[in-house]
This record gives sequence, structure tokens and C-alpha cells, in this order.
Amino acid sequence: MSYNRLSQSLSSSWLSDSYLLSSFHPSDTDSSQWLKHWESVLAKDLIDSRIVPVDEETSVEEACDILLKEDIPCLAVKATCSTSTKPFIGLFDFSDVNAFLTLAATRHTLLPEYLRENTRINQIVSAAIAGRVPVQLVSNLSEKNPLEILPEDASILDLLKVFSLGTHRVLVRSCTNEQEYLGMVSDGRLLSWFASYAKETPAFKKYSSNTLNSLYLPSLNLNSAVVSSTSNETVLDAMKLMSEEGVSSIAILDEETGNLLSAVSVTDIGRVVVPYQSNHILSAPLHKFVSLIKVNDDPDPDGSMDGIDKYPVYSVYPYSTLSYTIEKLLATNAHRVFVTQDSVSVVAPLVNPAPLGKICGIVSIVDILSLFARLAKIPNIDPTMMQRHRRASSASSSSRSERDLFRSRSNSRTAIRGSPILVAASPPVMIGSPDSGISNMDLHMRERLQRRDISS
Repeated sequence: MSYNRLSQSLSSSWLSDSYLLSSFHPSDTDSSQWLKHWESVLAKDLIDSRIVPVDEETSVEEACDILLKEDIPCLAVKATCSTSTKPFIGLFDFSDVNAFLTLAATRHTLLPEYLRENTRINQIVSAAIAGRVPVQLVSNLSEKNPLEILPEDASILDLLKVFSLGTHRVLVRSCTNEQEYLGMVSDGRLLSWFASYAKETPAFKKYSSNTLNSLYLPSLNLNSAVVSSTSNETVLDAMKLMSEEGVSSIAILDEETGNLLSAVSVTDIGRVVVPYQSNHILSAPLHKFVSLIKVNDDPDPDGSMDGIDKYPVYSVYPYSTLSYTIEKLLATNAHRVFVTQDSVSVVAPLVNPAPLGKICGIVSIVDILSLFARLAKIPNIDPTMMQRHRRASSASSSSRSERDLFRSRSNSRTAIRGSPILVAASPPVMIGSPDSGISNMDLHMRERLQRRDISS
């Protein structure tokens, strides 16, 4: 599998660019007024999703079914017999689905030494072979979906503290009854609130008119890489890449020009791969997979291209404004947009004509909320903390397994080719395939879901 990680720092590359414009810095008076208002807005007023609980012994196939049927971002995994004041033990979302499907499709390549060192993975594989994997084992398997809880009287500032560390959602708990939960707030909902706040606050609107190349985006200064794959790579390649690199989406590039074509996310994987009735979906090239990803039928000039079929435009330019970038994220319902550099020498219209150009970086919801957190002088802001932890964990596991593989090759004429952790079968094996050793789980799921038309 081939892919690119463009580790160029956006801020350093943009600062030398001819598009660099003077930026607006808020005065102390402006910042104080913003901070006072943000402290007065409660987290419970931003709830954008209800909490759907599932018992910890619910099977993964049943949990996936509920996730798709209810059209919600995640499920709350509830302890069967809990004496704790916290009834939930974790969350389950499409990132976990992607991690689980990747493991299921490649588990036959895992070395026994790796399984012995990784108890949780071993438990999942053993449970899958037995025919039923409880969702508690897969909760936050992706390490992107931690359980975060805030009381209902928490403020915008409390939300910023959580989201600026890379978390994507929080559960809001009642202050009078610790067993009562009011709902969930997502980082996207908080970004939407700031977009509305800018429209009614002139000074903040002016700050939002700054171009991206004039702003300090902290995660991009930490050598954050743009993870991408070419359009002729397979769906399983994309799934593995997202799991190993700790990202929720990857850029899809034209293999000849290197230009940005589209993107694939873990949500796409959950909504298309899971219900798909053919085992061959994992070996499909990404350019065909993208054609299966539908978006909302309503045309949106900020988030779609003209034409009968509407596909998200995932790119902005270095000279795009912060407000436009926010609108793009909200319109495409994406967690990140890719930044492309074109060849024009003057500032062009801020609306992208098409997703063209070479990728020079990314901007995510976490990056932008971290920017606002810095305005609020919140300490210890690190939007890349969770991603760096996931990548370090993946690299460490890979290194150990490669050493084990080398030893096994020295002692045996039979060797496993490629990475011993998550290596694609050739051709890829779907979970329901008898060859996968996980015969019952996905088969029943697809029988129930394959007739459903899932749109993203």
C-alpha cells in the first residue's frame, strides 16, 4: 500500500506565501467581553444529540445496526450491573466500527506473540471466532472516542477545554441527579455556535475574517501530517490507514497529478461498508467507493458541487478566511478540510470552484476550537495530543510485532508477508466469510442491513 504523509508545517509554509495578509488581533476589551459571554452560555443549551444507551453485552452487529438505524454519531455503552454513580462505561462510534472491521478483516495475519501481548485484541478475536463480540470490548477501540462527561451547568469555556485536546463529544449530566443524562454536545455543534456568535458580534466577525495563513494554528505547528491515499488504492487500505494513523478521514489523491479528488471518512466506512452485501467491497478501488458515498440531496453551494450527484468539496485555500473555512466544515459535515495551493498570484474569490490543487495542509474543527481556546487563555492546549498518542501506540505495536515476525522467519520457512499487525488479505476477506474465522457476526448484520439505502 502506498500513501503520503505531507508533514510540511502549514504555518511556516503559509507565512512566506504571497497571500499573507495583515491580521486582526482583538483588543483586551474585546477579549474580555467575549470571555464574559462565553462563560454565561451553558453546555446544556448546545446539546445536539440524544443519548442512546446500549447494554455492554450487546453484540457489535446489534450496536452497528442501532447506530445506523438511529442516525446518531455514537452510542453510550451502559454497564449491566453498575453500582457506580456513572452508568456509562464508554462510547461506540464509527471510528470504533472502522477499527473493528479492519481488525476483523485482517486478524488472521496477527502473530500469536502479538495477541498474547495485547489482551484486548486477543479477547476480541476469540469472541469473534466464537460468534459474538460484546460491544464493551470494542468501545473506543479506535482510541478516538473517550468517555467525557460534563455537568449541565458547564459553560462554553468548559467545552473548549475538552475539545481543544482532541475529544469530539461530551455527555451532559444533570446536576441534581447523577444518574440522569440530558444529551450530547459535539465539537461540530460548538463550532456552529461560534459561527452564529460571529454574525452577532462585530469584533468577533472581524476576527473571523482573518485568512488562514495569518492565524496561529497550533496543531499544524507540531508537524501534523496530511494523511492521504491514491484513488486506485482499496477500501481496506483506507480503513487500515485511518486506524494506524489515528485520523477520522484521509485525502484521496489522483495517482497521476497528485491533486485532491475527495476524502473518505470513518463515517463513510460505517455507513457504506457495513450494509454492503458484497464481500468484494473491501477490495474496491477508492475512486469507485467514493461514487457510493451519497450526500444530502439539497444543493448547498458551500458544501457541494453543481450536478445531479452532490459530493462534498473538502478543500479550502491558504487565503480562505476563517469564517469561510468554518462554513465549509459545517456545510460538508466534515471534521477537517484539506488545504490546497493553487497557482494564482493574487487573492482569488474565496469560494472554491472545484477540489483542485496540491494539498499543503489541513484544518480541523479541533484546530479552530483550539484557536478560540487560546483567545480564552485556557492553559495546556494540545489539539494533537490524542492523535500523537494513537500514532505512538501504533508505531510501538508495529515495531514489536516486526521483531517477532523476524524471529519467526528465522525459525520457520513459512513467513507472513507484510506488516504483521493489520495486513490486508489478498483478496481482502470480509467478516462474514468462512475464511476469516469470524463467520456469524457480519453475516447476520448484512442480511438485516443490505436492503437499507444508507446515505451519508
